[in-house]
Amino acid sequence: MALTDRLTSTIGLVTTMARAGVIAPMRPDRYIRVAAAMARENMGITSGFAAAAQRCPDRPGLVDEIGTLTWREIDQRADALATGLQELAGGTPGTVGIMARNHRGFVEALIAAHRIGADVLLLNTSFAGPALAEVVTREGADAMIYDEEFTPTVDRALADAPDAVRIVAWADGDEHAHTVEGLIAANLGRTPQRATAKSKTILLTSGTTGTPKGASHSGGGPDTLKAILDRTPWHAEETTVIVAPMFHAWGFSQLAFAASMACTIVTRRKFDPEATLALIDTHRATGLCVVPVMFDRIMDLPPAVLARYSGRTLRFAAASGSRMRPDVVTAFMDQFGDVIYNNYNATEAGMIATATPEDLRAAPDTAGRPAEGTDVKILDAEFRELRTGEVGSIYVRNSTQFDGYTSGTTKDFHEDYMSSGDVGYLDAAGRLFVVGRDDEMIVSGGENVYPIEVEKTLANHPDVAEASVLGVDDAEYGQRLAAFVVLTPGASATADSLKAYVRENLANYKVPRSITVLEGLPRGSTGKILRRELQDLLDSDGDGSQT
Repeated sequence: MALTDRLTSTIGLVTTMARAGVIAPMRPDRYIRVAAAMARENMGITSGFAAAAQRCPDRPGLVDEIGTLTWREIDQRADALATGLQELAGGTPGTVGIMARNHRGFVEALIAAHRIGADVLLLNTSFAGPALAEVVTREGADAMIYDEEFTPTVDRALADAPDAVRIVAWADGDEHAHTVEGLIAANLGRTPQRATAKSKTILLTSGTTGTPKGASHSGGGPDTLKAILDRTPWHAEETTVIVAPMFHAWGFSQLAFAASMACTIVTRRKFDPEATLALIDTHRATGLCVVPVMFDRIMDLPPAVLARYSGRTLRFAAASGSRMRPDVVTAFMDQFGDVIYNNYNATEAGMIATATPEDLRAAPDTAGRPAEGTDVKILDAEFRELRTGEVGSIYVRNSTQFDGYTSGTTKDFHEDYMSSGDVGYLDAAGRLFVVGRDDEMIVSGGENVYPIEVEKTLANHPDVAEASVLGVDDAEYGQRLAAFVVLTPGASATADSLKAYVRENLANYKVPRSITVLEGLPRGSTGKILRRELQDLLDSDGDGSQT
């Protein structure tokens, strides 16, 4: 039976890969070169770049603000940079920290570090000096590759590490001792001494409960490839616009996946909503990879601006990293077609669920159905499996889980299921709904309240563009709710009218005690709401200023 299962699995994988163009008519010698290139990369996360250079060397591989690089050029430039890293005065780095925006320097640094066996630490471009110093020291980074704009932050972070190598990835001037472009120019045509050990990529968690933890990944397998291709309509050797930050788990995974499909990657250093639509139309992109707040920014464009762009070549617009606004999901698909795929992923658990356009039309706030090869259970505090519609902790079992935190710890497990850290439920159709983080639940007067329920209710008010809800310590009730809202232009809602609206739609204990109007909710570079900054507002204003 096991042999039959393996045969069925193999046939399924081959069928999926052929449909997506991964397996395509090529000369046998080219297939041999592709396999050899991937083997030289130790079948790691960057092996797709090496494979693409053999499969279609003269096809555009990366387009950024500087211009276009073919897959062959990317491969040669990565070899040159890897050679330069090995010949640094301090010797081959053990861990390379990369703090860069989306551009060729980020991609080349990523590939080069893996080729010399260095672990790669991907750093949030929003880090301040103290947080960066803590992470860099904890992870043992002995080389930093960063954009010139982050020089003051890196200088503060490395104040106690004078021997750390510093290399500028994107520079506007020539005064730097080492730059990615300079090392490439000096070593073009040379190849590095290949590492025998498989390096790892260290992705940072969102840090919702403190300093972000390092989560080590060594890459997924063929089952991951099949799960993605069966759910999202990628096709080899097409064009994908990636504007999600590449340092983040989602943007990074899309970068690596696009390379494995030999898809031309179009990107830009900073997200601009209209420029993104222009990139799609100009390059006839079939794919778009974003974080959810980018959909918001696109749909905030004036109707006249939106009307300039058709997006007619798009087959998918994939998002992950934070909650999506149901109204924006519907509006985007009404404008550009049913192309949104919402991906529920976690840095630690990898791919968990995907909502197709059909799922989102039926339930715009769903996280979708579990991916193939992924099992999801909803468990209560005693690890009993809950029935359909009952809210509990989300536990996941799949093959894309991380290797563990770099500190040596790991996530909570029950049997062989890993806690996602979120709470949610499954509906009768098998769709997963996430109602919040398990550490966000508010207990007010003995009643459990999940902020997302109140946030969705507030967002349904015609005067509210978006909302966020926190729990605040309260001597009488244990905790009480505090809400922050952004109003639509010209809105006249007040705190009292919004409280009355919530009271009409939810139980009394779910009505926020205070409602604060803001011009915008504070967000990180991946679009997640920075709840600690909202908490700071409450701490400075007491109950928060009401309107």
